Amino acid sequence: MRWVRVCEVVVATVMLVSVAAACTPTGPPARPAALVCDGAKHGGRLLPSSGAWFGVSLGWDHDRVADYASRLGHAPAVDVVFVTLPFDAAEWQHVEDAAGQAAGSGGMLLLTLEPRAGLAAVTAEVATTLAARLAGLNRRGVPVFVRFGHEMNGSWYPWGQQPAAYIAAFRRVAEAVRRGAPLSAMVWAPSYGGGYPFAGGRNLAHPGTADFDALDSDHDRGLTMADDPYAPYYPGDDVVDWVGMSLYHWGARYPRGANVVPEPAKFPAMLTGSYAGTAGDERALPDFYGRYGDGHGKPVAILETAALYAPANGGAPALAIKQAWWRQVLGPDLTRRFPRLRMINWFEWRKYEPEVHAVVDWTVTRDPAQRTAFRAQPPYWLRYADAVDFCRN
Repeated sequence: MRWVRVCEVVVATVMLVSVAAACTPTGPPARPAALVCDGAKHGGRLLPSSGAWFGVSLGWDHDRVADYASRLGHAPAVDVVFVTLPFDAAEWQHVEDAAGQAAGSGGMLLLTLEPRAGLAAVTAEVATTLAARLAGLNRRGVPVFVRFGHEMNGSWYPWGQQPAAYIAAFRRVAEAVRRGAPLSAMVWAPSYGGGYPFAGGRNLAHPGTADFDALDSDHDRGLTMADDPYAPYYPGDDVVDWVGMSLYHWGARYPRGANVVPEPAKFPAMLTGSYAGTAGDERALPDFYGRYGDGHGKPVAILETAALYAPANGGAPALAIKQAWWRQVLGPDLTRRFPRLRMINWFEWRKYEPEVHAVVDWTVTRDPAQRTAFRAQPPYWLRYADAVDFCRN
């Protein structure tokens, strides 16, 4: 199509003056510049250039990223969303909606994939379909952390305590994601091992099965806390980009539910398998950070964290509990001690928790006093959405 020029002639009443004014070229509208994304930036694996990403797990049915950013004063770098695998159209639309909010704020997704139909349902076709959908999100400029089958060492999920089947499914997903979605990273995320092997769960491994034998790491014909709660489930360095776990302050000893201020240094002790305190002696656990961060050379993520406060249960006040916890999780010197710690996500929910038979308020931005205190002194090493720079026009 040829371009034309439209010129406006202004005629004065006293004398004729021809003025070439407001001459504007017209033609086809310019197309938006295509996004150019580089998943290998900062060493690959969606790492921040320095410090650690700060993210959030929101209740998507009643909260939005923009509203949370307004309360916090920063847009989170990582937005956590859950979906079953395989997923249907309605479930994937939920992911698309979350991705739209992440894109609007400049953030990334942490997509938690839950194989609720069992690990056998995670076929090569399912993995390929997932990778194609992730590639679509990547093309929109949304990087995605893929957390497949989290807490697989627990006994409460349909994919729990099945090490061989879990590793095979994780690798199947990882290989498809690596081939098809270059702005995505695979995250391996067991449950914190305190209380392992979590007796009483419906998916507990039973004696006489191959899974039980694989999990009996000390070969004493039993499953106890002396067995390794992590290593039997590790899929391999070649398919794992990040390692991480969820670390919460659930209070003191069982039965949980009491509102108790966390003792000093509880968080780093849990991360390194050296915790012995009001919740019990858990020093039999491996040093998760040392083994998988330093030992395997992987960036470490705290994929969910918060401190228990049950409003109906009395005890210590909410601010005292939560502030004591976030001062450990977000301590000013934390990344000097743990330089491989590169992501921390807050669990911003108020919900009924069956473990304590009560509603728990995990949030820190809803109550004005808590919000003011939480925002007062963020550590220098936190990185928000404005530091996410993997794509440009």
